[in-house]
Amino acid sequence: MKKRLLAAATLLMSLNASAADYVIDTRGGHASINFKIPHLGYSMLLGRFNDFSGNFSYDASNVSAAKIEVSINTTSLDSNHAERDKHLKGGDFIEANKFGEATFTSTSISDKGNGKLEVKGDLILHGVTKAIVIDAVKVGEGDDPWGGYRVGFSGTTVLKLKDFNIPERLGPASTEVEMDLHIEGIRQ
Repeated sequence: MKKRLLAAATLLMSLNASAADYVIDTRGGHASINFKIPHLGYSMLLGRFNDFSGNFSYDASNVSAAKIEVSINTTSLDSNHAERDKHLKGGDFIEANKFGEATFTSTSISDKGNGKLEVKGDLILHGVTKAIVIDAVKVGEGDDPWGGYRVGFSGTTVLKLKDFNIPERLGPASTEVEMDLHIEGIRQ
């Protein structure tokens, strides 16, 4: 009986030990939030948000218990062109002076097999809260050269501008923005 209790306690401890909290490594530049939108239907406008932070919990043996929270400083929008950035951050688009933060909080994460995940959550952007789905993939995990432990994911989603009350001012070919997300977390 004691052996069974000891085995059960050991199993529970190992299961709990595998669940971990991570901080997204933005300081080391190992994370990015990028966007792509057609410009008038003639070319693609690429950009990113340079200032964001977040954390997540993750357990490979219990993916559905994972959670993620991300906060994005919308004034950090960067399309590699200062005048365009000023325009995109202004009243014609995301109104960063009024809506300086966007947040994402997961509501569920599903393991789709072969490292693929479906991340559902609430995105607050431009003062509007909308449920979105991120198609994600686990890139990998393991020890890093500095004595820490890391896990990384990539994901994509498409946002309709009108869903967030953002004017569609770049023509009918430019009503959706593709988001390309990469996060690497450092276990705490």
